[in-house]
Amino acid sequence: MVQSINILVVEDDNDINQLLCHIVEKSGYVSQSAFSGTEAMIYLEKQDWDMVLLDLMLPGMNGDEILSKIAERSNMPVLIISAKLEQQTKINALRSGADDYITKPFDIDEVSARIDSHLRRYRRMHEFSTNKELMHKELIINTEAKKAVVEGKLIAFTAREYDILVLLMSSPNKIFTKENLFERVWNEPFYGEDNIINVHMSNIRSKLSKVNPGVEYIETIWGMGYRLKT
Repeated sequence: MVQSINILVVEDDNDINQLLCHIVEKSGYVSQSAFSGTEAMIYLEKQDWDMVLLDLMLPGMNGDEILSKIAERSNMPVLIISAKLEQQTKINALRSGADDYITKPFDIDEVSARIDSHLRRYRRMHEFSTNKELMHKELIINTEAKKAVVEGKLIAFTAREYDILVLLMSSPNKIFTKENLFERVWNEPFYGEDNIINVHMSNIRSKLSKVNPGVEYIETIWGMGYRLKT
């Protein structure tokens, strides 16, 4: 039996919500409407979802707060669909864990294509996790044995370095801010002291470079954060 793909549509405008649900269902997925931030949180706590389509301006709890809650507990893709056009708003949403940002009014076919694209990436990531193995270029991490190998050579990463790599490799297209990395790896609030992240990232790059010189595994997105380099 093929498992259904469940997508939560969080949008307070009834017409737009129904249109997004139609797009989701036309692609063969299962949709669930939520018309406020509070209702969205009830659904998010009730079950697991494969994707969330999220408006930012919502009654009850705004989209930024919901995005932050999702980022704390899940790697599922979140697509922002908003009338906010400001560049800084888009940047902030992507920094906070959104996987994409689509502005209203939107093109139906484009929304459908982006949903399909992000779900494919998410499924690939989930398959890697299920198989206990994450791969990027020549780097292979066995999450069961907690070992990292490059071209057959075992690399001795510290626990923090290992956790940072696993996080990056679990969401290969996602940009992680220093705040994202610190709060997910250290499980503590981030107060703006980014030197510890810089040091760990430098150590990871140095160890990879010694084994595989000339190949860059992690790239810095200036003003935003880090992600795997394709």
